[in-house]
Amino acid sequence: MPEISSTYQMLALAAIAGYLLGSIPFGMVIARVMGLGNLRDIGSGNIGATNVLRTGNKGAAAATLIFDAGKGAVAVLVARALIGEDAAQIAGLAAFLGHLFPIWLRFRGGKGVATFLGILLALYWPLGVATCATWLVIAILSRMSSLAALASAALAPMWMILLQHGELLLLGAIFTVLIYVRHAANLTRIKAGTEPKIGRKNSAP
Repeated sequence: MPEISSTYQMLALAAIAGYLLGSIPFGMVIARVMGLGNLRDIGSGNIGATNVLRTGNKGAAAATLIFDAGKGAVAVLVARALIGEDAAQIAGLAAFLGHLFPIWLRFRGGKGVATFLGILLALYWPLGVATCATWLVIAILSRMSSLAALASAALAPMWMILLQHGELLLLGAIFTVLIYVRHAANLTRIKAGTEPKIGRKNSAP
C-alpha cells in the first residue's frame, strides 16, 4: 500500500463511493435493455461478460466488458484526482468488492475479472496492459476464459514486481485470492477436463 496521507474520513468516502459504483450490475442492465433476458437464467447465471456472450450477442458482451472494467477504472481515477493515491487503491478494492458482492443483487455478484483489469489499467497502465495481455494469450491458447482469468490474476503480482510497483503488491494479492475463490468451481472443472470453451451458450457456472 502507498503511504497513508489522507484522512480516514476521506478514505471511507472513497471506499463507499467505489463500492456503490462497483455494485452496478452492468451485465444485467445491458441484457435487459437489449432484450436478452435475465442473466440469472442464462448459461452460468453469472452477471459478467463471459455469460453475456453465451446469449450469442457479442455486442452486449463487449459492452458489459467495457462497462465492468470502466467502473473499476473510474473509481480509481476519481479517487486519485480528488483525494490521493492511497484513496485510489482503497476505491479500486471497494469497486472490486462491489462487483463481487453487490448490494443491489443481495451480495450475489460476478467473478470480478473485467473490473480487476480496469482497476490495474487505471492504477498503472503498463501493469494493466501486461495483465490484459496475459489474459488474452492464455484465452487464445486455451479457449477458456476462466483459465485466462486465473493465470492473469496469479501473474499480476509478478508484473507488479517486474515493473517496480511493489506498493501495489498487497492489493494484488487480495485480488488474486478473491479471484481464485470465485473461480473454485472452474478450477475443479479445469482439473477434470470439463471446463467449457469460450463462446459456448450452454456452459456450466
